[in-house]
Amino acid sequence: MVKENTMITFAQIKQLFAFETQGKYCVEILFSVHESKKFDCCWMGKLHRKKIGHDVYWFGLTSDGKNAFDYPTFEEFSNAKVFDGKSLVEIWDTVTVEEIDGCDPTERLRHYIGENK
Repeated sequence: MVKENTMITFAQIKQLFAFETQGKYCVEILFSVHESKKFDCCWMGKLHRKKIGHDVYWFGLTSDGKNAFDYPTFEEFSNAKVFDGKSLVEIWDTVTVEEIDGCDPTERLRHYIGENK
């Protein structure tokens, strides 16, 4: 069953990830991939890494931390084939966004991109 909050478009997620962290904010998104036991509780986000002096985009795909990946750009992040040979772009229509920053995804999305869904 597809939850209503899955109607977040990829364009909206791209816009959310364009949010400037200003070196002090982070974005954390809890999501799952429909009909996938392997990707039923995953994380993605954006944060500033002081050591390297810029933001990174990341995935945390398993709770054991063995499938964690960092990328320097949104394009590399969204096109990385980390979902059994597919990218976030390719699987987006099967993604359920459960939470954004621990909050209701629709409400939190408005905070980042300033539009009504």
